[in-house]
Amino acid sequence: MIEVQADALRDKLKEVFGYGQFRGNQEAIIQNILTGQNTFVIMPTGAGKSLCYQLPALMLDGTAIVISPLIALMKNQVDQLNALGINAKFLNSTLTKAEMNRVRRETLDGSVKLLYVAPESLTKQDNIDFLRQAQINFVAIDEAHCISEWGHDFRPEYRRIKEIIKQLGSLPIIALTATATPKVQNDIQKNLQMEDADLFKSSFNRENLYYEVRPKKQAKKQLIQFVKQHKGKSGIIYCLSRKKVEEIAEFLKVNDVKAAPYHAGLDASIRMKNQDDFLNEEVDVIVATIAFGMGIDKPDVRFVIHYDTPKSLEGYYQETGRAGRDGLEGLCLMFYSPNDIDKLEKFNKDKSVTERDNARLLLQEMAAYSESAVCRRKQLLNYFGEQYDSAQCHSQQGCDNCKFPREQFEGKELIHTVLEAAQQTEERFDMSHLSDVIRGEENQYVVSYNHNSLPVYGKGNTDTDDHWRSVIRQTILNNFLQKDIDNVGVLKLTPKGKDFLSNPTSLMLAKDRDFSNLGEEEEPEANAAPVRSHDEALFQILKALRKKVAHSKDLPPYVIFQDPSLEEMATTYPKNQDDLVKINGVGRGKAEKFGRPFLDAIQKYVEENDIVTADDVMIKTAGAKSKLKVSIIQSIDRKIALEEIADLNKISYDELLDEMENICFAGTRLNLDYYIEDILDEERIDDAYDYFLEAESDDIDMALDELGEDDYSEDDLRLIRIKFLSEYAN
Repeated sequence: MIEVQADALRDKLKEVFGYGQFRGNQEAIIQNILTGQNTFVIMPTGAGKSLCYQLPALMLDGTAIVISPLIALMKNQVDQLNALGINAKFLNSTLTKAEMNRVRRETLDGSVKLLYVAPESLTKQDNIDFLRQAQINFVAIDEAHCISEWGHDFRPEYRRIKEIIKQLGSLPIIALTATATPKVQNDIQKNLQMEDADLFKSSFNRENLYYEVRPKKQAKKQLIQFVKQHKGKSGIIYCLSRKKVEEIAEFLKVNDVKAAPYHAGLDASIRMKNQDDFLNEEVDVIVATIAFGMGIDKPDVRFVIHYDTPKSLEGYYQETGRAGRDGLEGLCLMFYSPNDIDKLEKFNKDKSVTERDNARLLLQEMAAYSESAVCRRKQLLNYFGEQYDSAQCHSQQGCDNCKFPREQFEGKELIHTVLEAAQQTEERFDMSHLSDVIRGEENQYVVSYNHNSLPVYGKGNTDTDDHWRSVIRQTILNNFLQKDIDNVGVLKLTPKGKDFLSNPTSLMLAKDRDFSNLGEEEEPEANAAPVRSHDEALFQILKALRKKVAHSKDLPPYVIFQDPSLEEMATTYPKNQDDLVKINGVGRGKAEKFGRPFLDAIQKYVEENDIVTADDVMIKTAGAKSKLKVSIIQSIDRKIALEEIADLNKISYDELLDEMENICFAGTRLNLDYYIEDILDEERIDDAYDYFLEAESDDIDMALDELGEDDYSEDDLRLIRIKFLSEYAN
């Protein structure tokens, strides 16, 4: 290894990467690697971890191996390096045999500076044999938390990395992660046998991020309102299942948001296209499972939304870290429901006992974070072993709990009781046991340790387990108790806690938020009418306007807009054409043809009456109805008989007529001439047309009375009405 002058490093930094100076610990880390030392880097997302191994790879002879867990991550980083003129390659299952041979040749001749390898590829004997022939200068292990079974993304193949590196020779290692609790950090170093590594740990605090947790109630409505408020900005929405990713992506697209899905179940070419579209700003919002985002270098992601509660605080922190990597605005919103925690616990039922217990502890931490009223930044940093004074977050309103403080209560006696319980049980137990002792639970575990005879036993028997768990968590956050790194869950007194036992002082605690009665998490899929009644005064104005517009165009009023559409306009107060097409019975064509005077009238009414409108009160939904609509329109375009269309879509003929009417009333033109002219003569069609042109209403019963049931069936008139409205209204 070599020693490099600081000036030479900075020159290379400017020449290749375009930066004038290093950030944080970058320079010290790079120098450490260049001198051949094992290096452990804990640095938050967006702080520049990749540069820490990319720059020394350029300064050294030979090739640096970068072990990376995701193919998408490799491609993204290799593309960026190639664009900078650096010969970087990857070795994974996507390569053909010819491509793999070319990568090996270039590596062996020393021209490849960085070789990205998936851990699965690294375990193959032919790859090990090839790498033993190459001039490897060091090994970088990215996303090193994958090594630890206590990490949020444990991968068993990562635990074999050290034994494989040994086969390649005595090589320096740099392990990097954005998320490592003290427990995970310890586990990584033990597994890699690098306890003596130089540790470079940056603060986990991302000052530009705003953290918020909302109840998962009418979540789709909240989601579309949030996204529309940040229209045109880049965002990531995380969901736990592939099905939910597809559903939310489609839902956003239906509501005129440029969105695309990303998950491992998509065809690789589609997945890559969606990722590239997001990076190139062809798409504003990517909806993804956690597979998306690791190492994706997009600095201007303005919001990260967790539609479902994440599995762990580590995962949550890493995913939120993809927002605001340029130091500007980054909004982190999570929808939380205890139901999500219950679902995740059920997913873990088939795991081994140890894995199940680990997963349950991670979920408990996630639930506690979500329900707590304490500063979110303080909670996150404490979880990663970093102390933080929440006064700064409070002054900057950097999280919802600091922006909207919750109810508080005096905690002096409660904290003292918690510390007594920890001390009297010899600092050997977890939160659950301490709560049981304080509340006077006489279960088998408490009795077996004779803890039912302690002075503190039953001292807090008037309060619930949830209450005491909240007090214990806040005792930890205030640094009176700390978690034992070697014994999972065990709580020990800190020096500060021992002082408090001797000299307790007043300390206010925050009351947890209540998520027990959320109601419906999502809206019914049907496009139901709005729950609140319409504005009758505006409705009458719109009716009068409809009559005036109809008269000017020599059409019946119902052709312009039907009453239910006017009622909805008088409920949601649409401001523009995009809002108008969200109204049931109004399509894009009808909005363009008739909408402007109605929008002007609504705007005037809102201004004159000083009405505060609720944006996006109605939202469009996608799903089976949407697919049925597309199928019907396409079949009619192909002039397929209506009876056959009904059979193809497994619906009755009457249901087909209902669907065609809905399509037509919403503003889509349907050309049924091929079918109607086959079942009705021209004279009867003309007579019905004349009736609908003169009638005040399009009511079918009234039409039957006027035209005669002997000449027309109800279905005949419904079809002619669709033809008539398609030609005159749409």
